[in-house]
Amino acid sequence: MEINAGDTAWVLASAALVFLMTPGLAFFYGGMVRVKSVLNMMMMSAITIAVVTILWVVVGFSLTFTGDTGHVIGDFSAAGLKGLIAPDAVSGTIPTLAFVAFQLMFAIITPALISGAIADRATFRGWIAFVVGWTCLVYFPVAHSVWFLDDGNGGWIGDKLKAIDFAGGTAVHVNAGAAALALALVLGRRVGWRKDPMRPHSLPLVILGAGLLWFGWFGFNAGSALSAGTTAAVTFVNTQVATAAAVIGWLIVERIRHGKATTLGMASGAVAGLVAITPSCGAVTPVGAIILGVLAGAICAFAVSLKYKLGFDDSLDVVGVHLVGGLFGSLAIGFLGTAAAPSAVNGLFYGGGASQLGKQALANLAVGVYSFTVAFILGKVIDKTIGFRLPEDDEVTGVDQVEHAETAYDFLAAGSGLRGHSTVVRTAEPGEVEETESTEKEGAKV
Repeated sequence: MEINAGDTAWVLASAALVFLMTPGLAFFYGGMVRVKSVLNMMMMSAITIAVVTILWVVVGFSLTFTGDTGHVIGDFSAAGLKGLIAPDAVSGTIPTLAFVAFQLMFAIITPALISGAIADRATFRGWIAFVVGWTCLVYFPVAHSVWFLDDGNGGWIGDKLKAIDFAGGTAVHVNAGAAALALALVLGRRVGWRKDPMRPHSLPLVILGAGLLWFGWFGFNAGSALSAGTTAAVTFVNTQVATAAAVIGWLIVERIRHGKATTLGMASGAVAGLVAITPSCGAVTPVGAIILGVLAGAICAFAVSLKYKLGFDDSLDVVGVHLVGGLFGSLAIGFLGTAAAPSAVNGLFYGGGASQLGKQALANLAVGVYSFTVAFILGKVIDKTIGFRLPEDDEVTGVDQVEHAETAYDFLAAGSGLRGHSTVVRTAEPGEVEETESTEKEGAKV
């Protein structure tokens, strides 16, 4: 087909938007951890960009979107992007390299999402080894199974089963959420979990990260249309609507349960809505997106507390938001899907019966079990060989200092101007003016 300049521009712009989501995730996660872990948390996202980019060029794209072996994985015919820089390398109405770039950004952010479950306690080398192994063993085959379509000869989930995952509810969020649960179990609980306060050290960073994620998500969802047309417009609007509704749903639950609506709750609700609408943004109407968003926000707000009842330490609620939110959004297609939307499938509420719901459930169950199993085994192997869990003393000291020899904030420098400075306040008697005397010890001036 002939290359369309508008479609190409939209996909390249969307690729850039999706790339921005990973730095946004770094801010979001970085603000949520304690001050002694913020740099490591952000580095876990940053190193994922570097590692997965190389993997994608060398073998990843080829294994995901070239050929088919058993409907679960591709082949090596395009390893190193062989033949894809030629002018006649076209996918639909865009250059194949534009598609390569767009899908690369999905491959990057998916393992990065997992990192939030193991904040404060993972070695950096262990994380890098996990990213390499999990991306090759899980992400590439799952993405192939979901998104490689070839008239019935492609991936078993998207092309054979016909389960719908418009932009990554199954391939990204359920996939990452299941792996996050596995690693939380492998690494165990943080020192002082449920005893020491582990509050976010910077809510402004959390809000900044959530804003960047929301902005980038328009490329994530609407860009998955791979063309600048009606489908992109529908998914764009549904993304905005569902996310706004999810914020309201989360805050309502928070208000009922705790009596306050918080900034952390607002940011978390937005991410929950973005996650839930991802698989279904092409399958529902805007009104359906409102219903989906409100329910997703409320359900995820309840789900994040499951870790306390079940006893696993998912540091930044990856399981409660991404696994639960992605699963709910995918299953919602079976209820709220309508043939009037781009995905053209009627769910239960539109007279379509339970067939599509069953397909969605089977796809997510298979991906969740596979990702959990491989992540658990891989995590155990890494921990027993090169080490994945930090020693307890190092965790208490702080992963930033131990793993990177850095700290996010130089508190000593910030307070150096006050060292040696004392202020004496003499309380005034009735009718007198209060006196204040400042003294500075010798050598304390800066």
